[in-house]
This record gives sequence, C-alpha cells and structure tokens, in this order.
Amino acid sequence: MQPVAVVLAKDLLPKYFSDKQNEIAFNEYEAGGKLIPWRIVANFSGVDMLDLNYEQLMPYVQPEGKAFTVIPGDFVTTDDGTGIVHTASVFGADDFRVCNENGISSILVKDEASNTTPLVDKRGRFVKEVIDYANEFVKEDYLTAEEKEAEKIKQGRDKYLSVDERIAIQLKKKNKAFKVERYEHSYPHCWRTDKPVLYYPLDSWFIKTTACKERLISLNKTINWKPESTGTGRFGNWLENLVDWNLSRSRFWGIPLPIWTSEDRNEQICVGSVEELKKHLATAEKAGIKNSFKTEGEQFDLHRPYVDDIVLVSATGKKMFRESDLIDVWFDSGAMPYAQWHFPFENLEEFEKSFPADFIAEGVDQTRGWFFTLHAIAVMLFDSVAFKNVVSNGLVLDKNGNKMSKRLGNAVDPFETINKFGPDATRWYLISNAQPWDNLKFNSDGITEVQRKFFGTLYNTYSFFTLYANIDGFSYKEAEITVSERPEIDQWILSELNSLIGFVDECYADYEPTKATRAIQEFVDEHLSNWYVRLCRRRFWKGDFSQDKIAAYQTLYRCLEVISQLMAPVAPFFAEQLFNDLNRVTNRHKVASVHLSDFPVMDSSLIDKNLEERMELAQKVSSMVLALRKKVNIRVRQPLSKIMIPVLEAGMKDKLLAVKELILAEVNVKEMDFIVDTTGILVKKVKPNFKVLGKKAGPLMKVLSDEILAMSQTDIAKFEAEGKFSLSPQGQHFEIVSEDVEVISEDIPGWQVNSEGKLTVALDVTLTESLKEEGIARELVNRIQNIRKDKGFEVTDKITVKIKDNGLITNSVKNNFNYICNEVLADSFSLVSDLDDNDGILIDVDDQIQVLTSINKITHGS
Repeated sequence: MQPVAVVLAKDLLPKYFSDKQNEIAFNEYEAGGKLIPWRIVANFSGVDMLDLNYEQLMPYVQPEGKAFTVIPGDFVTTDDGTGIVHTASVFGADDFRVCNENGISSILVKDEASNTTPLVDKRGRFVKEVIDYANEFVKEDYLTAEEKEAEKIKQGRDKYLSVDERIAIQLKKKNKAFKVERYEHSYPHCWRTDKPVLYYPLDSWFIKTTACKERLISLNKTINWKPESTGTGRFGNWLENLVDWNLSRSRFWGIPLPIWTSEDRNEQICVGSVEELKKHLATAEKAGIKNSFKTEGEQFDLHRPYVDDIVLVSATGKKMFRESDLIDVWFDSGAMPYAQWHFPFENLEEFEKSFPADFIAEGVDQTRGWFFTLHAIAVMLFDSVAFKNVVSNGLVLDKNGNKMSKRLGNAVDPFETINKFGPDATRWYLISNAQPWDNLKFNSDGITEVQRKFFGTLYNTYSFFTLYANIDGFSYKEAEITVSERPEIDQWILSELNSLIGFVDECYADYEPTKATRAIQEFVDEHLSNWYVRLCRRRFWKGDFSQDKIAAYQTLYRCLEVISQLMAPVAPFFAEQLFNDLNRVTNRHKVASVHLSDFPVMDSSLIDKNLEERMELAQKVSSMVLALRKKVNIRVRQPLSKIMIPVLEAGMKDKLLAVKELILAEVNVKEMDFIVDTTGILVKKVKPNFKVLGKKAGPLMKVLSDEILAMSQTDIAKFEAEGKFSLSPQGQHFEIVSEDVEVISEDIPGWQVNSEGKLTVALDVTLTESLKEEGIARELVNRIQNIRKDKGFEVTDKITVKIKDNGLITNSVKNNFNYICNEVLADSFSLVSDLDDNDGILIDVDDQIQVLTSINKITHGS
C-alpha cells in the first residue's frame, strides 16, 4: 500500500496518532491493521498553505471563477476536527463572509426558471445535477417513516442509510476520507417539529442603518435599561457591531414592500400612502393598464398576494410590477408608535403627546427584534429614542430550570394557576421571587408560601385590628393624636412606614418592582405583624378607650391603609378590598377605589433613624435569645432570670437601655446585665473561613490558619472592636477582616451563648422553683384562652374557672393568682378537690401535668 499524506493541526496530532504507532515501520504494516504507522514529514504554519489549490472531492458541478483554494477563517479552531474545514459559501454566514472576503466563487446551478440556485433546493433536496443523490432530502429528519422504508427498499439494504452516511461511504471507498465520525452541529431547529432549519442565500432589501450607527449608540445611552447590562451589553454590543437592516422576507402573505420596478429594472417607485397609490393607479389606467385589483369600498387590502395584482406605469411608460418580497414583521412592530395614531396623516397632537413612550417591556430575546426596530426607526425619522425606560423580561422556566414547552409537557397553564391561587398571589410571587429581567424557576409551592407568609399575615393583622376596633367602635372620628405624643413603639412603626413609603416610591419610579414587593413583605411580616402588633396586643385588650388605645388604633390603621396603597400596583384586588374595607368605615378618602387614591407621600419629619436602629437592635437581640431558648428546648412562656450582653462599642449600652424593657418582655426574661470586660466570663474562638482566606493566603494558608486559631481573648476582643487584625506568618503581612473568619462564643456552665457579628448574648437557662411556677401559670393561661376561643366566647366575656387540684399546680396558681385571673378575665378562679368529669375538660398544662378544668361564661344577670 502507498503512504498517504495528511495535513493536520499540530495540536490535534495526539488525537489521531499515538507514539506507539510512530515506532512501527511502514513495510511492517498489513492491510486492515488498526495500528497505522506514521511519520512527521514537515512542519509549517497555516499561512504557508494560503492560496494552495486542492482537488474537488465531489465534482458534480464546476464553479465559474476561483474555487478549491486554501483561505483563512477566524472561526476555525484546533479544539476538534483537524484544524481544517471545507467551506460552502451559500450554506452559512461565516462561510459566506470568508468566501466573499477571499474572492471564492459559489457553486450554483440554473433552476427551471433559469434562476441561479444552490445545490440544495428550497425543499431541502439535492438538485438533479448531484446525480448520485438527485431529489433526495439532505437530512433524514425530513423523511416520514414510510418514505424511509421506501428508500431502504430502493437502496437494497436491511436499513435506511441517510445521505450523510452514503456520502461518507462513497468518500471512504475513493480513499478521500481521513476519518468518519458523528458530529452534532449546533445549527437552528424548528421550534415546532425539532427538524433542522436550512439557510439559503437570497437577494434582499436593506435599510442602511450603518449610516446612523453613531447616533443609534449615543441615544441608546440615554435610555434607562432594566437590567442596565442589556442596554450596555447585549443591545449595546449589537449596535457596536451593527450591520445594515435586512428588511425583506420571502413569504406568501403579509405586508408588502411598497416598491414597484420596471421589467428592465431601470426604473422604480416607492409608494408612501394609499392616496399616492390611488394616484398611480389612475395614471396607469390612463396609460391603458387595466388593474383587476379588488377594493372593498374605499379600503384597499394591501396584503400580499392581493397587492401583487397591481401593475403601475413608470414615467417613461413602462409597466412596473411590485417587488415580490414582504417587509419584515418587526418593521410593523417598530412602527407602532406612529401607526397607532395613523401618523403622519392625522392625530399629530396625540402623537406628539405620546412619543417617546415612557416605558416598554418585552423578552430579552427582543434585543434584535422589537427593541432594535423601535430604536432604529425613531432615530432615523426623529433623531429621538422611542422609549425612555425598558424592562427586558427574562423567561419563566419550570421548577428544574428548563424552558417550558407544551410539547415536553412541562408548561404551566396560567389560567389554571390563577383559578387555583388567585391573580394577586400569583403576580406577587412572580414579581417578588425574581427581578423581571432574571429567569424565574416557577414552582407553585412558592405561591402557596406567598399566600401564607404575606397575604395570610396581612389578612390576620387586619382581622386583629377589626376585632378590637369593632368592639370599641373605632372609626377614626377621634382627633388625630400627634405622633410625638404617642408611645415610642408607635413612633417607631410610623418611622419605618415612612421609610418604606420613600423606598417603595423610589423603586417603582426606577422600575424595580422586586425590591418594592420584598420591602413591603418584610415590613408586614417582620415589623408590623411579628413585632408591632405582638408587642401592642395588650394595648388593644385594655377595657378603657384611653388615648393610648386610640393612638394604637390610629397607628395600626395608618399602616394598613398605606400598605393597601403601596401594594396596589402588584396586588390590585387584595389591595382594593383592604382599602375599601378600611375606608368604608372611616371615609378618610373621598374616592371609590384604592387605584383612584393618591399614592402615599413620605413624611420625613416622622422618620427617626436612631429609633429604627434601636428597634432593629432590640429585634436582633430578641431573635438571638429566642434561638437560644429553642436550642435548649425551653418554651417562651417559661420565664428565665437573666440575659447578659457584652458592650464593646460606644453608645451600644444606651441603645440597649432604651429598649431594655421591650426586649425583656419579648423574650420573657427578668433582667438584663451589661458587661464591659468579658475576661473570665465569655470565652471566644476564631474559626478561619477557608473559602475566603484561601484566595488570600495561598500556600501560607495552613500557617495563617494556625495563627488565627492561636489568637488570644485580648486579640479577639480587639478584632471585634476594630473589625480587623494583623498577622504576619513567615514574615508576610495579612490583614484579617470580618469576612475572613467566624467568631464563636463557648457556652458558660448554666448559660447559653449566641454571637452574630459584634453582638453577643448570654442567656441564663437555670430554672428556679419560682420561675417554674410562673411558667406553669403562663401555660395554664394559654390553655384557658384556647378553651375560651373553642367555646366561641367574645374577648370581653367574663368567666368562672374551676380546676381539680392535683398538687402539681397548687403553688403556681396561688403565687400567680392575680396574673391568671386578669389574663383570662376570670371573676372567680378556684382549685377544688372534686370535679365531675362530665362538667370538666382535661387539659395538658405541659408534658407532665394534666388537670380537669371547668370554664363557664358569666351571663347577664348571673
């Protein structure tokens, strides 16, 4: 056998030839052997091959002009293949570009109408000149199962072989194939059938957008893009690499190009309006051209194919026929700002008032579609933007992150979803879960969470308000109590409310609805419900309609009223119901709908950032103490004696003292102590954050880690106070900051310790008999209140209570008697030695105590 010369990229040599094969002598090779001997004959650069000619592999059609010549291509890599590719100028954008740049001719033939066409027709079949495969589909995907079966019989084989496979066999037989392997090309496929889409070179009409490229770029920078990266990145890059706008399309039906051309193509006219077309028709009729174009009254049907029947006449008397192509449908979309007003023929004032648009929104895939056509037409016609703000929407994916598709069966029916969860919860979930321009992994469980955590919490807060407001007859008729005269808890929530108003207003104005909804949700859940209402319950329970109670009603009402207005753009139906339910009683707003009310205006005089910081500190300390309770499984209703907080920053003690009573009441602890020197009390350790420190320390990570672990209590205290600490392992300086390490506090005997950043809380978890008795009393109150609720008693109903004494609760009841009676509204409360089982209810006070209880409502006159 004769040796074969192979041209191969050097980087790819090991992929095809091993060193073992290099050791085999050529004369030792036997035909059919798997190990093929090889030698490197020469090395040369790719540029040395340029302009070399090579033999045509399949010489069905001979091109006219330069062909089968080595040319450079910037899209060719050495990642796969051989580093050398064959180009076909009419079957790919990159191929077409490099062939044109290097003067390579296209291989074309004449069709039945004498038009030039590639070797594959528009049906996806080889033309007759490709004799071995004439009229065969180039891709087997285009054949039906029946057609494949017929082709198999025609080929005389046990199975159908595609054109690709038979070409590979043909090249192998002629010793023209170096290696045959399956390769999946990343070309487009039909979104309905998944069949490959073939591209063809066609003559097209273009708009010379490159002539105004710089102005397009300049005006784009004035648009508020959401996200900004789409405007500066995706869209900005598109404009930076702008090519002329391919305007025409080959379709059967649609909006036609309004261009008529003479048969010799020497004369053309572009018709600008229906009136102008009528004039041309009249001129054609005078020239003896009879048009059979049908009109319906005075209305022309200007769609193709009907408009193709119109024949006009040129200035020199030649017949003119319409160019067969249509206008790209995106031109219609881009012309929307003008077409909606029938501009420039009428409605000039309306157009001027509405242009440019304040806001548009579409999918990010419209970068080269609607966004571009709107922008391009506006810049070319008016030297203006078409839109001031744009939200570039992301995609709604399934919960696994896959694109939804009816065909794949993972599409969510929006109507079923809305019917099940309601439009407000669905919309709130979509907007609060991810910014509109980010892709969203849709999961209906998330809507359920929104219903529970946000709408459920808001509804329960409103229900709490109405329960007591209806009892007291509150209708906001009392004089407005000056905020400065209200308790600090009211001042705090109104400060947070006005901060929220300002933030949400800014978010909406800046097209940031996700930030707005999250802020509203956090306010309702963390501040209004779980803090303000919970801490103020007793103010609403009070029997007298005092100024303090009125202040509580006015404050909570204002919060609910504002929330309904802030949430209205996203949850219009819930907001409408909440607003009207409030306003129907008070008539504070002279409007019929929340959507007709004025948007809330932030009152900066009510914002107290120091107060907000103090309350945030109280919330944080409370959360840390409650976490310690949960850790050791001590219920909140069980009082504890003390919490201890190290004060490491100036001013922290004063802030904590201001909210001390609030914290103690919230976490059910008797005392709060502050310590300045933690030596001998709290023991702390520093744990390195290897993920962060590893990038800084590199090979010194182990040494640096050892020095961090060896930091003394004094070092740690200094680090916590200053937020940084310097270490120098092996003479190399490192500055350790908070993100580099985690400070951990060790528990003290009888105490539990919790640290977050610079804040440390120690909780005394020792239970004395007195504390246990009080805990039992609180549990007993809770069980009695539950029975009241189950029996349907009103919150103001007085009751009598009898409990069969078993000795386990005796001291608890006696030592906390007044507290229990006041909490459950008991006119009489007695421990009895005997109680009829039929009259009593057996309740679990805790895991070890059960008591038989009789509870009755005191009726009028009894």
